[in-house]
Parts: sequence; structure tokens; C-alpha cells
Amino acid sequence: MNSSTLGGLFTFTGTSLKVRRIGYGAMQLAGPGVWGPPKDPEGAIAVLREAISGGVNHIDTSDFYGPHITNQIIRKALHPYADGLVIVTKLGARRPPDKSWQRATSPQDLTAGVHDNLRNLGLDTLDIVNYRALGSGHGPAEGFIAEQVTVLADLRRKGLIRHIGVSNVTAAQVAEAQAITEIVCVQNNYNLAHRHDDALIAHLARQGIAYVPYFPLGGFTPLQSSTLSAVADRLGAKPMQVALAWLLHRSPNILLIPGTSSVVHLRENLAAGQLTLSPQTLAELDGIGAAAMKH
Repeated sequence: MNSSTLGGLFTFTGTSLKVRRIGYGAMQLAGPGVWGPPKDPEGAIAVLREAISGGVNHIDTSDFYGPHITNQIIRKALHPYADGLVIVTKLGARRPPDKSWQRATSPQDLTAGVHDNLRNLGLDTLDIVNYRALGSGHGPAEGFIAEQVTVLADLRRKGLIRHIGVSNVTAAQVAEAQAITEIVCVQNNYNLAHRHDDALIAHLARQGIAYVPYFPLGGFTPLQSSTLSAVADRLGAKPMQVALAWLLHRSPNILLIPGTSSVVHLRENLAAGQLTLSPQTLAELDGIGAAAMKH
């Protein structure tokens, strides 16, 4: 795999952090339900090392995956980290023993979360920390996030965080965060069939701010589309590769963090950066989102 094919390069605005546009999302390295250790710890380490050898230099994680497990696996597999590797983490949730997802948004929670990430990753400073607002279902909910972003800005001044992002947020919440501190990335639910953020992506692109779709392949219910399957057949590719390639074509500020616990799937995801989609094919794929919006 030639690393130059991973969708090209993107520099986070106002930073020296430069990443290849196809990265890796580490959530699936934990056990079932993002809880506890994986069934195959050595396999999880192998996936991470394969990602790095394939040219990936952007890993997305969180200390509430596991909890703690995913970051500990990243440290075991990759520490000391290669120069240029950007590790992005997120705060805003905790996982009590009943395996539920609970809010962790107080100043104390956020500060403790930063220290947990630093300890489990083996770092002195975190490259980028996203505040993830817990919304309603699969989408963001209106509400103020100024208190949480202010806490992160304070931790940044203390040297524990280099840069700040937000996740699962509305356009109004992005603006609210930007009034407090520089925001370098936004992570929201977005893919071929879930296109509510089209206007926000364009707005961020004008500012050079990264947009990082989580669930780029549909998440827990993978994208199903006869159009997607037909395009993939025509290109001799897998439907999920086409879905990732569409995102790379969609806007130059989109960064991908597809996750997998399989080396085979990882290689397929990275190969999506080599797919070229013609204007006609892009128009065909755009129709999937248009049809989904009507339902």
C-alpha cells in the first residue's frame, strides 16, 4: 500500500498536524459492545501495526472504549509512537459497570478523562481532544456546550491538550465552541445515506476545519443500497470501499476513520483511497442520500 494513496493529505487548521485522509477508528478493538478486552488481543495489536505500516497516521480513540482497554492496546501496539502520528481522543461519556453509556460532562469528569487518556496512552500531551455531546439517539441535540469547551480550553492552556474539537453537535454548537477557542475538527454522524450535515461540511470547508464522519459505513446497521452494490460491481470494488471513496470525493476537508478488528477489512478500507469515481458515478451515489432524506 502506497501511503500517498490514502486520500491525500490534510493539515488541521492553525496547527502543524498533517494527516493522510484515511485514518483508523479504534472503537472496535475493545470487546463486544465496546466493553472489556477483545477476544483476540494479539489480533487487535496486529490491526494497529498493519494500519501504521499501511501509511495511516491518524488514529481516533477514546478512553471510554472498553473502558480504558482500547487506549491500553494502542499503547502496547505502538508506543513509543512514530513521529507524525496524530492520536485524537474524545471526552463526554463514562461506562459504569452496567455497561451503559452515561454523561461525564462536569469539569471534574472532563479533567479526569484527560488524565485517564494521558496515562493509558502513555502521553504527556494529547494532540486533539473532542468534546462529544451526548445527543438524542444517533444525532445531536440542541443545548449549550460552552461550559465543557471552556474546561478543555483551560486544560489546553495548562499544556495537557494541543487542540480541541467537538463531536455530535449542531451548527449552532460549533459556533458556540468557536467563540471560546479554536476548533480544528468536527465529528458527526454522516455517510452516503445520512446527509443532514451537507451545509455544515461546506461551512467548515471554507474555514479549513476538518469534518470527520463517524459511522461512515452506517455504524451498527451497515449501509444497504442496491445502487451502491451496483456501482461497486461495476468498479470491481466492495460496496463499503465505494462508500468510503464517495466521502473522500465529497469534500476535501473530510477525514475518514473507519474501524475494524480485521486486518483483511483494514486493507480493504485503505484501498478505498485508490478508487476514482466519475462525475456520473458520483451523481448516481448522491441519489442514495436524496432518496433517504424523503423517508
